Formats: sequence, C-alpha cells, structure tokens
Amino acid sequence: MRDVRITLLTLTFACLGHAAQSATFDLGFANVSVGVDGYADLRAVLPSDQTSWMKGGLGKLRYGNKSQTPQLRLGEIFAEGYMQLGGSLLAVATARIEPSQKTFVDFTEAYLRYRPVSLSRWRWSMRGGAFFPPVSLENTDIGWASPWTITPSAINTWVGEELRIIGGEGRIEWRGDSRTISVLGGVYGWNDPTGILLADRGWALHDRVTGLLDRLRLPDAWARRRNPVPFHTPEFLEIDDRAGWYAGISWEETGIGRIEFLRYDNEADPRAERSQVVAWETDFWSAGATVEFRDFVAIAQGMRGRTFFQPSPFFFSLTNFESAFFLLGRHFGNGWRVAGRAEVFSTNEVRSGSSINLSEHGHAITAAVNWLPNDWLRLTGEVAHVVSTRRQRILEGIAAHQAETQAQLSAKVYF
Repeated sequence: MRDVRITLLTLTFACLGHAAQSATFDLGFANVSVGVDGYADLRAVLPSDQTSWMKGGLGKLRYGNKSQTPQLRLGEIFAEGYMQLGGSLLAVATARIEPSQKTFVDFTEAYLRYRPVSLSRWRWSMRGGAFFPPVSLENTDIGWASPWTITPSAINTWVGEELRIIGGEGRIEWRGDSRTISVLGGVYGWNDPTGILLADRGWALHDRVTGLLDRLRLPDAWARRRNPVPFHTPEFLEIDDRAGWYAGISWEETGIGRIEFLRYDNEADPRAERSQVVAWETDFWSAGATVEFRDFVAIAQGMRGRTFFQPSPFFFSLTNFESAFFLLGRHFGNGWRVAGRAEVFSTNEVRSGSSINLSEHGHAITAAVNWLPNDWLRLTGEVAHVVSTRRQRILEGIAAHQAETQAQLSAKVYF
C-alpha cells in the first residue's frame, strides 16, 4: 500500500510540474524583473543490491536494497526564484521538496549578487549568502544538476553533500577577444563538520544535495558502536567561531574550453566542540578542465585533500582523500545527447586506537542517454556501476569488496 501511495504522489507531482509551466512569470516594472524556474523529477529505479547509505547501509548509490525491487520514486521538486534589481543586483533563492529530507520544504541556496555593468575588459562581482562553492565543472544545470547524467561524479556528489558557502565571495575577470581569465576568493563560516561523511562513510555517487536545514545519516555500522540508530549529523554549523576561505583561478578560451584550480580550507579547530558536534579540519586542492570539439565535450576533474579531528588528547582521526573522473559527452540532433564517465576514488585513514580502519578504494563507470524533445521535458536513462573495497562492511557481516549496479529512468518536467 505504501508503494501505491508513493506512486500516486510522484505521478501527481509530475503532472503538477507540467501544468505549472504556464505559471512561469517574468514581470518588468521600474527596472525590476521577477521570475521562477524549476522542475519535477519522476524516477523509475532498479536499485543496487546493497543497502543505500541513505538507509544507514554502506552502499555507494542513492537507491539500494537486498531484494532489488523496482521502484517508482519522486527524485525532487525544485524551484529557483530570482529578482533582478536594475542591471547590477540579483537576488536568488532555491527551494526543494524531497521525500527523505528533514523538512517538507528546504532551501539549497539563497544569496545576493552584485555585478555592475562594465564597458571595459575588466569586470568585478561579489555575492553573499548561502551558495555552492565554485568547484564543479560538471553540475551546471538548474538545481545544481548535471546536464549529462542523473548521478554526478563522486567529487561533485560530496560537494553537494557537505560543502556550502555561507559567507561572501569576490571575483575579478579580464575579458579578451577570445579568452576570459578570472580570479576569485571567498570567506565563510558554518561549515565546520565538513569531512565527517567522507571519513565515516566514504565516497558515494548520488544526486541528492543536502538542504540548508537538513542533516545527513551516518552508517549504522559506525553509529551503533556509540550512538542510537539511526544517527544523523548536521552539516551547516559554526563550532569554533573561525572563518574558512577558498581561492581560485580559471582560464577560458572561447570555443575551446576552460581550466581552473581552487584551494579550499575551512580552518576548523579539530578540538572544538559545540552541540555535541566536533569540528573537522578539512582542506583540499581541486583542478578541472573542459574541452569542446565539434559535437563533443570532455570534462576532467581531480581532487586531493585531508580531514582531521581530535576530540580528546587520547584520540585522533586523519583521513586523506582523493578522487578523479573523466567524462566524455556528445550532442546529437533532435535533442539527443549521450555521455560516459569513468572515475576512481579512495580514502586513507590513520587513527589512534585499535578500532577497524575506515579506509577505502574503488572505481565507477556511468553511462547515460538524454532526450530533450522540447523545452519542458528531459528524459534520461542511466546505468551506474561501482566497485569498492571498504573494511567497515565487515561489521555488517558482508564482504569488504562489493560491486553494485543501479539503473534509472528520469523524467524531468520543467516549468
């Protein structure tokens, strides 16, 4: 009966999303314009045979159960509202409905951006509020989604899970005839728990972004040793009253591609604690490139960093992490595009004490086919296959080495 209710609910949301396209509005008065864009995402899923991390398991994918029962799911309903004030000031807020989040409606971003009109080769801008750090070359669609696949890479999955800038960012651009060079930097707070998920659960591949009011579930294998199950951890919390920072540079050649580098450091005090949550000192380097050639697009990105905490003089945990992916996509006529992605990921934990080591390594392959028959509908079929080794699985009575496959068909109705 529960599956029937879920099916009816998702079908209703999809129909409402399609009907809502006629409600899109763009008002213009006194040099002010207002608009709303969004979508409803309906899924047919053949899940992995591993219990998903969302259910407290150690599966790497969004959907998973031992029986592999096919499911009809609501991926999410997403809406982005904006207000353009004159030609320079933009206000943006994004809201989402997703079945597993803590509140019925949550927000993923809310910020103000000021970018004055420039007639020279130089342009500057700044923004403040809550927004995603400028890490991803892959997630460029509305809803911080990928235009190529349903499931983003492990790198950009983690960015959507644990990273959010609640602070300010400044950017300076130089625009030549065929290139743009940008330098940016940001200062932020409320991101001190960043790293706990990578350390205690490891990498994952899914498209569920963490809302600003939400929290994340840690594996039952970890939680039951010291906490009641299920156990959730907040992500956007200020613990040590110290600001973090990031800085980056990018170079874009028109018609060729883009390359960028970024350094992120939350400057957390690994001994600080607030509301029974300990800060995690997390920093990383990220480098990425996009190359365009005729109908082909290639995206590559790599990340390497570490996360560390020491809640007492007698215990510490240091986790070094790294991941890299390569995606190749091609546009075809009549709204078709295909993509394939290969990636590797690992974590290496060093800790005091004799408890089981939480290190892991693995790789994944994802293939997707997209069809956009018109501007209000996108159909995507995807298969993701992940192979990983994590000794933490032994605590659940399963082999450390596992291979899992998930197939999805997504219908996004835009409004």
